[in-house]
Amino acid sequence: SSDSFRCSGPKLKSCMLSSVPVLSWLPRYSLRDNAIGDLISGISVGIMHLPQGMAYALLAAVPPVFGLYSSFYPILIYFIFGSSKHISVGTYAVMSVMIGGVTERLAPDTNFMMYDNATNQSMVDVLARDTERVKVAAAVTFLSGLFQMLLGLVQFGFVVTYLSEPLVRGYTTGAAIHVIVSQLKYTFGISPKRHSGPFALIFTVIEVCYLVPETNIGTLVVSLVSIIGLVMVKELNTYLGKKLPVPIPVELLGGEYGVEVVGEIPSGLQPPVMPTASLFGQVIGDAFALSVVGYGIAISLGRIFALKYGYKVDSNQELIALGLSNTIGGVFQCFAISCSMSRTMVQESTGGKTQVASALSAMVILVIMLWIGALFEELPKAVLAAIIYVNLQGMMKQFMDIPTLWKSNKVDMLVWVATLILTVLFNPDIGLAASIAFSMLTVIFRTQLPKYSLLGQVPETDIYRPVENYNQVNEIPGVVIFRSSATLYFANAEMYQDALAEKSGIDITKLISQKKKAEAKRLRKEKKEARKAKKDAKKNAQEWVRRRSGTEEIIPNEVEKGVATVEEGSKPDSTLPRAIILELSPVNFLDTVGVKTLRNVSRLHALISILLNLLTCSASLPPSISLYVL
Repeated sequence: SSDSFRCSGPKLKSCMLSSVPVLSWLPRYSLRDNAIGDLISGISVGIMHLPQGMAYALLAAVPPVFGLYSSFYPILIYFIFGSSKHISVGTYAVMSVMIGGVTERLAPDTNFMMYDNATNQSMVDVLARDTERVKVAAAVTFLSGLFQMLLGLVQFGFVVTYLSEPLVRGYTTGAAIHVIVSQLKYTFGISPKRHSGPFALIFTVIEVCYLVPETNIGTLVVSLVSIIGLVMVKELNTYLGKKLPVPIPVELLGGEYGVEVVGEIPSGLQPPVMPTASLFGQVIGDAFALSVVGYGIAISLGRIFALKYGYKVDSNQELIALGLSNTIGGVFQCFAISCSMSRTMVQESTGGKTQVASALSAMVILVIMLWIGALFEELPKAVLAAIIYVNLQGMMKQFMDIPTLWKSNKVDMLVWVATLILTVLFNPDIGLAASIAFSMLTVIFRTQLPKYSLLGQVPETDIYRPVENYNQVNEIPGVVIFRSSATLYFANAEMYQDALAEKSGIDITKLISQKKKAEAKRLRKEKKEARKAKKDAKKNAQEWVRRRSGTEEIIPNEVEKGVATVEEGSKPDSTLPRAIILELSPVNFLDTVGVKTLRNVSRLHALISILLNLLTCSASLPPSISLYVL
């Protein structure tokens, strides 16, 4: 009707509130209940954003200041459009390493070599290279944001259902290994070549091992001291967690070590610049992978906290919020963002109750960018690499999933391990697609290899259970009740027929063959007896004519004998069941192959005089399915 297209006042208001959630919750914000918690949480998370933003910029292969931009603009956008109260969006290791793969592929050092007349050596034009890499990162981020918005607008939020928890955890662990390998050059102070494509990680590790003798000792010492110091304080934070109002912001180490440092951090903000459209064609695949990974991580965390605190996260709104964050972020030269587990945990544990905490953390970053960014220019890159390693502790602990899944669900463990291996070997983008494909295959194999069983009756009840699992159940004499644990469709239709034959002990082909042979034998005998009877009748007639007045009664005994033989051959086999019941409660859909299979089973059993019945057909199947099949 035309009413459904009318834009009434209440409808418009409802649409606005669901599209811009901040309009719904901010007017009802309780200063008394939330302000202190959000303030402490905002400052704590803001302090974490600083080192993480700069460190993850190294992963994305762009200057560290762009990590600070990525910890500012997208957070403000998410504050307005996001539906989760607790997650901390911003830079994220997995996303950053994926972007690093794109920026180093499209803007490698070899494209920016210049000749230095003073030293008579060729060297990298770092300024030109970094400018180009920032353009690439902004382009792929902008495009990934567009993908997320598009998926959100077409209500495609359900796509995350294909990212099972074992897959996400295996994937983030695999990506963490990529992150660690990418940072080895900063830890050892070496310069391995950039490898791309499948097995790039293996080649990089081999080259790092080859270059270890060239290690810069000063850089290595800084790395080791930083890692030990960070781990010790992280453990101290865990131990003193309940006694400290805020965690110790230990990532803020600094100093002059005479090794490679962060370099210039320009104060102020960058003007918006439209991304380079000519790059879109080269990064479209990477952008799509980024959009799915970023959304998958954010919605997984969002749902955990929504469940804990009793509210709902709108999956399609989350897609739009992240899409706008990345699209607008791309215009301000940010790189793609998602949700960080470590920051989210701090945001929640320090008392953050709403996205006001995130907005305050963005203000902390703004203050740093405008006034005190220069203090961090001398921070060694080795320290940033150490910060990355320590922040990945949680992801590395996910290896403990393997023994847990082995005990609970071996197929899920297989998905976890396969995802890890595929991600490590084929890089995060191709690895994700391959992992989802593998996960889908396990579902197909599980339906293709279901459990088949015969059901028996629990004494004095109407309950039926598999006879192989329960000792007390009894099979009904003369009736076979057969059940499959999966739906019936083209992938398992042939196995369904084979299992039915095996479980019921009825070799239909053999029985039909025997019946046909018996039928043929009977027909031959009948013909033979008919010929004999005809011959005898003719003979008797001749005899009668010859005698003209015979007194003997002519009875062809063999004909009677032949009839008796036929009657004896047509008796049914007492060892066969009278009926077979197919219990179809797990069958939630039937394709044409499934229907043909049921019709075929019914027809073949009818040939050997066994009645076939269908039981507990699902409501989703056509009501006439029994009539259609039988």
